[in-house]
Amino acid sequence: MSDIPNPAPEVKAKPKAEKPPALEELPFEEFINAHYLPALSQAFVKQGVTDLQLEFANYQVRGLWAQGLRQFTVYFSKADINAQKAFSCADAGRSPSTIEPFLIDERKAPLALLVFGVIQRLTAQKWLTAN
Repeated sequence: MSDIPNPAPEVKAKPKAEKPPALEELPFEEFINAHYLPALSQAFVKQGVTDLQLEFANYQVRGLWAQGLRQFTVYFSKADINAQKAFSCADAGRSPSTIEPFLIDERKAPLALLVFGVIQRLTAQKWLTAN
């Protein structure tokens, strides 16, 4: 036997853990139902709205509150959160009379921006906070 020390034992590299996809990369319906609707609801609660009812159908997210007197709709042109979007809102239980472009300058629409856009638009109507 020799007195030469053994070289360091081989260290195996840890396999890289696969990153889960970003929220915005999830399938459209999963993103809307599992993340966007709850985030919108939470944002409205922070604004003092406690009777918000949200529904998602046909690429549209519709919200009703104030005993159904106020409503908004976010329209997605297809099952892609980064596709063209539109927005409408109506008061006093009426149907929306105008549909306008929504977040048109943004290439990507992360969850926070989609929520912020709705809150900002309804705040501009003075429906959420007095300004």
